[in-house]
Amino acid sequence: MERKIFKKEHEMFRKSFRQYLKDRVLPFYEQWEEEGITPREAWLEAGKNGFLCPTAGEAYGGPGADFLYSVVITEEMYYHGVSSLFWPLHNDIVFPYIDLYASEKMKKKWIPRCVSGEAILAVAMTEPDAGSDLAALKTTAVKHGDAYVVNGSKIFISNGQLADLCVVAVRTDEKTKRPHEGISLLVIEAGTPGFRKGRNLKKIGMHAQDTSELFFDDCRVPAENLLGEEGKGFKYLMHNLQQERLVLAIGAYAAAQGALDITIDYVKTRKAFGKTIGAFQNTRFALAEIATKVQLARSFFDDLIPRHMAGEDLVREVSMAKYWATDLQFEAADRCLQFFGGYGYMTEYPISRFFVDARIQSIYGGTNEIMKELIARRIGL
Repeated sequence: MERKIFKKEHEMFRKSFRQYLKDRVLPFYEQWEEEGITPREAWLEAGKNGFLCPTAGEAYGGPGADFLYSVVITEEMYYHGVSSLFWPLHNDIVFPYIDLYASEKMKKKWIPRCVSGEAILAVAMTEPDAGSDLAALKTTAVKHGDAYVVNGSKIFISNGQLADLCVVAVRTDEKTKRPHEGISLLVIEAGTPGFRKGRNLKKIGMHAQDTSELFFDDCRVPAENLLGEEGKGFKYLMHNLQQERLVLAIGAYAAAQGALDITIDYVKTRKAFGKTIGAFQNTRFALAEIATKVQLARSFFDDLIPRHMAGEDLVREVSMAKYWATDLQFEAADRCLQFFGGYGYMTEYPISRFFVDARIQSIYGGTNEIMKELIARRIGL
């Protein structure tokens, strides 16, 4: 189905990227899942083919493309069930912090490596006692001369094992009466003394995604690694969360479509009681309901994406999109898996991966309960 938000060049890019996934990702993805991490070579190859940081400016070695190219990448990855390869996190969630708030000197140092895949990005906000409540953040950064000394820890950090550059939320002012005002963002490079990566955490899904604990013990970070102004980190985080949640939501409805499509193919061939299970009314009605919800989601996003690109404040709408689309993703995977019967519970069938990978979507990027709270505030409650 033609979608008006995309131009011919976007669809050509989609065709190229889809073929790349089929040739260079899908044949190896099961192995990456078993190993619990994606090889660095896959990132370097993606960079070589222009799939990393598509919005990076040409002055820094990037293609200077618009956000719709990122949308294509996210949709195709989630649609094909390879969502734990976190290129969208690198491209559209972490990279904007560097692009928007780093000094020109640091942009020239970091961005070309982000584009090439030589520097993999992560963002570290969550702590053992501070998830959605950033006001409870305890990791500190005390300035001494031309450096910040960082102490604390982070948990559940995506790309944590592979990360070369980590955007870390720290508390630079512990005395302020308004806790959000004391937060800043520092880029901490892998290999910095005092920066230690913990174990690769084992998860029920997203197995090819390296998710880690990070530790900072008297870690000296050059003051020039500060993003933007000291004390404005919370403001920067809130600004970028609109795109983060939109990207998660885009992936969610694309995954719902992917689960639906492989299930439609399956029920056309699987037989029970002398006929294909797709001929049963229960099957037809259930898949019709999912198809309707996916279509509604796509229409909603085709309205939201151009408005986001135009710079509109869409906190309410993106919060709606994030919670509703991720709930839909899990519902679609759950109901579709049922039609596979026992085979759906076997990892050799991709629908099983759609199911386990969907569960985290309503948690990270702000839980869906937090999304509903944000919506309530924006409608005057």
